[in-house]
Amino acid sequence: MLQRTKGAVVITGASTGVGRATALLLDKEGYRVFAGVRKEKDAESLKLVASGNLTPIIIDVTQSEQIRNAAKLVSQTIGNEGLIGLVNNAGILIDGPVEYIELDELRWQFEVNVIGQIAVTQAFLPAIRKAKGRIINIGSVSGKVSSPFFSALCASKFAMEAFTDALRMELNPWGIEVILVEPGAIASAAPDKVEESLSKKLTTMPPEAKTMYGDIYKFCIEQLIESNRKGMLCEQVASIIQKALEARKPKTRYFVSKEQAFLHFVLTASKFLPDRVCDAIKLKELELKHEN
Repeated sequence: MLQRTKGAVVITGASTGVGRATALLLDKEGYRVFAGVRKEKDAESLKLVASGNLTPIIIDVTQSEQIRNAAKLVSQTIGNEGLIGLVNNAGILIDGPVEYIELDELRWQFEVNVIGQIAVTQAFLPAIRKAKGRIINIGSVSGKVSSPFFSALCASKFAMEAFTDALRMELNPWGIEVILVEPGAIASAAPDKVEESLSKKLTTMPPEAKTMYGDIYKFCIEQLIESNRKGMLCEQVASIIQKALEARKPKTRYFVSKEQAFLHFVLTASKFLPDRVCDAIKLKELELKHEN
């Protein structure tokens, strides 16, 4: 028998990382959680550690039919109660030199990180409106400052910034809050996936690409991997998402990082220093470290 809950929340990308941590935290805190996963095994994994108030739903954000089916299931379950929260968390990382990124990979980056988020938002917005709920988009510091070899990811996260800002103004007449949570480095399973991808890309990279970019590309990816392994715990990010969901007057943006002071400095400097100066600082740091 289901217990009375604080309200219903949908979370995408709940198989691992921040999505899973958020689903389990909100379940523990008494919410009716619909946790979006792509595979049945991930659904079963969640059921093993969650209460009866957490319902895994199969939803690949790039599959329109799955999105429609998930929205229908949630609507039938909650009825006129509506959704008090939608957490758009699903995302992927495509990296590499712009010159050699496969265009199909670039399209896939945007399909998951941007189009998929918009599609899910459209599907669940009627239920959000019923409860005067909130939409919480998971962005990234990469949506503020771009980095070499992460152009695809950064472009998709910059797009989420614009989408979030526009949607916040559009939904203002209904009192629906639209919030962006922007994490820095996160300790999750992602670094292992990136490390595996790096090895594969270096193997398949054309010889001329490897000559021009190979060493510095490898260095930059290894820096990302090291940074993330030392990053914030997924549970810490989940607690910020809960705060954004529950705050009486939530911020429009929540910036989350273990290196918060340093990143705030970088973001502030990027607003006032000329682009070429910011570029020179980043490139000089890479060159100095690369020489070592």
